[in-house]
Amino acid sequence: MSLQTTRRVILGSLGYLLSHMMVAIDPAHLPVYQTRMLSIFLQTLPFFMIIGLGYGAGRTGFFPEVATAWLTKFVFYFALSAMLFRFSANLTLADVLDWNFILAYLWATAFVYGIATAVALLRRVNVQEVAIEAQCAVIGNVGFLGVPMLAMLMGEAAIGWVMIVLAVDLIVFGSLVVILITGSRDGRLSFGILRTVGMGLLKNPMIVSIVLGLTWSGLRLPIPDPINDFVRILGGAATPGALFAIGASLASKSAERPHIAGWLSFCKLVLHPIFVAFAVLYLFEVDPYAGAVMIAASSLPVAGNVFMLAQHYGVAPKRVSSSILISTGAAIITVSLVIGWVNQLY
Repeated sequence: MSLQTTRRVILGSLGYLLSHMMVAIDPAHLPVYQTRMLSIFLQTLPFFMIIGLGYGAGRTGFFPEVATAWLTKFVFYFALSAMLFRFSANLTLADVLDWNFILAYLWATAFVYGIATAVALLRRVNVQEVAIEAQCAVIGNVGFLGVPMLAMLMGEAAIGWVMIVLAVDLIVFGSLVVILITGSRDGRLSFGILRTVGMGLLKNPMIVSIVLGLTWSGLRLPIPDPINDFVRILGGAATPGALFAIGASLASKSAERPHIAGWLSFCKLVLHPIFVAFAVLYLFEVDPYAGAVMIAASSLPVAGNVFMLAQHYGVAPKRVSSSILISTGAAIITVSLVIGWVNQLY
C-alpha cells in the first residue's frame, strides 16, 4: 500500500467516525455545550498548571534531574501504589472484570497500533523503532495523570475502569514492545524473553498494588483504621507528586524530528480516543459510564514509561521524548475537549 493510499484510508476513517460521533452534539444546544467545555477546561487546568510548575522548576535548574528521578521513584513505588491499593481494596473483581470493556479497548488500541505500525513500515524504519513508535501511539499517561485526574473529574467510581485500562496497557502492550524489541535482536522468541516480560510484570508496583488490593477485597477483610489512614495519606501525595514529576521530567526533553513526534501525538490524542469511542458506541456493549471513562483514559498524552523503555533499549529515545513533550502540551486542550464530550454519554 502506498503512503498516499494509507493517508486516504486514515482520513476517510477519521471523517466517518467524526461524522457519527458529532451526532451526539445537538446544534441547538451548542452554547450550552461550549459553556460545559469551558467548565471542563477550567477543571483540568489546575492539573496542567502543576505540570507547568514542575516544568518551570526543572527548566530553571531549581529542581535538577536527580531530584526528578527520586521524586518519580517515590510516586511510582510508594504514593501511587498506596492510592491504587486503597481503591482496589474497596472493589471486587466482579466490579471491574467486564470482558466487553476489555475487548473494546483491546480492539481500538490494536487498530491504532496497527496504523502507527503501517506508517512506520512505509518509512522503512527497523522493527525496534516500529515497536517504539506504535507504543507512543497508544500508551497514555494513565498511571501518573489518568488515575488522579479522572478520579477527581469523573468521580472515584472511574478508578476501577482506569485500572483496567492501565492493566491492559502494562500486561498486553507493555509485554508486546519488549517481545518485539528483544525478539528482533535475538532473531527468535526465547524463554529468556518471556521470563524478562514476566519478571517485569511481577516487579511493577502498579500491577502488584492492584492485585494485592483486589486480593484483600476478595478475602473480605476490613482494612484496620490505622492502615487505611496510612494508605490514604500516602496516596494523597500521588496526585501533586506525579503531576510535578511529569513537568520536571519534560524540562530535560527537546522536540527533535517534530514531524514524526507530531504524527505520533496525533495518533495518541486524536486517533486513539476516536477509535475507542467507535468501539464503545458501535461495536461492543459497554456501560455508558465505563465507556466514557475508557474514552477519557485513551485521550491522555504519551506515557513517560515509553521513554524509559526507549532509553533502556537504546531505541529512538529522542523521538519518544519529543512525542511526550508535544502530546503533553497539546493535551491541555484535547483532553478537556474529550472529557467535555464524554460527560454527555452517561
